[in-house]
Amino acid sequence: MVMAIVPRDEAEQILQALVSAGHTATYTESRGGILRQAQHTLFIAVKEQDLQTVLDIVRPDLSQSPAPAPAAIAESFGSFGPRTAPAMPPLGSSVVFIWDIERYEGSGD
Repeated sequence: MVMAIVPRDEAEQILQALVSAGHTATYTESRGGILRQAQHTLFIAVKEQDLQTVLDIVRPDLSQSPAPAPAAIAESFGSFGPRTAPAMPPLGSSVVFIWDIERYEGSGD
């Protein structure tokens, strides 16, 4: 399962690219961050073998800016919170969360 928070002005293009590649997405409009910018939150169910294709559509710049290693993130947190500011994506860029889903239930199951 991929949850992607994308800028509102890019959402339609991303949705069209996903559909063209044979994927579907559920989305909702959202606001967040310091500036309360309007965004779309996309929920995309994807098989593991198709994950990279979806990521390339949703956030093509992921390959250019790898996420910090989990150990590096853990080191920045002490008992009183972060000692340094965690890495933040540039303003206006997409943020992607990926979950492995072991089980799901739906009305069609």
